Amino acid sequence: MAVSLASAGARVAVVASRQSPQLDETMLRLRAAGAGRVMAVTADLRRPQDCERIVGEVTDAFGRVDVLVNNAAISMAGPGEPVWRADIEEWRRMVATNVDSPFFMLRAVAPAMVARRFGKIINVSTGLGTMVRKLYAPYGPSKAFLEAASRIWAQELAGTGVTVNVLLPGGAVDTAADVTGHPTPGRTFQPATVMNAPILWLASDLSNGHTGERFVASRWDEGKPLDERIAAARQDGAGEPQIM
Repeated sequence: MAVSLASAGARVAVVASRQSPQLDETMLRLRAAGAGRVMAVTADLRRPQDCERIVGEVTDAFGRVDVLVNNAAISMAGPGEPVWRADIEEWRRMVATNVDSPFFMLRAVAPAMVARRFGKIINVSTGLGTMVRKLYAPYGPSKAFLEAASRIWAQELAGTGVTVNVLLPGGAVDTAADVTGHPTPGRTFQPATVMNAPILWLASDLSNGHTGERFVASRWDEGKPLDERIAAARQDGAGEPQIM
């Protein structure tokens, strides 16, 4: 997503928890795509003061933040332990990253967005089945929280010029292969590039007016007119959330 946005001319800041070869590789690709318009920040998104620092550094470098993509999350490679045997520290780390950090980041960017009467919040989620899948807690429930929160945030920001939407791949994505170029053996994944076209649309003025909506990237068909692409990718929520 970051490389796609940089290639389209956006000024892009990526946030990582630490320096790593993966971050170095990503920055090489970003600089090739958008020379002079990219930056990296290392921070712990579980700390609200770090989130405030991120927004300050990006604003100093680029002038403002127009779009926030809440993509940071700790995922699960496969089924975990039954809940009564779950590791408490791992549970806390996942919930803090997946639940707290999107709120901290929104809280850091929203005041300036509201003041300018423009901004876009894009929260990256997962499939509905994963949210209630056996042995996938707390990851699944953390994404259910994010989607419920997104719906609330969209209502609270209605009329301010700031929109909130959800984007999900529509299946497991091989993010490791996107960095290394080598597919993960023994499993079938979608390429990470499935997110590129819809994130470009959501970050652009073409999506102005869309808020409180959920879009499935795998349903986005570049071969169709824009209104048909939007309709196909949009997944309407229930009148009231129903999990059980």
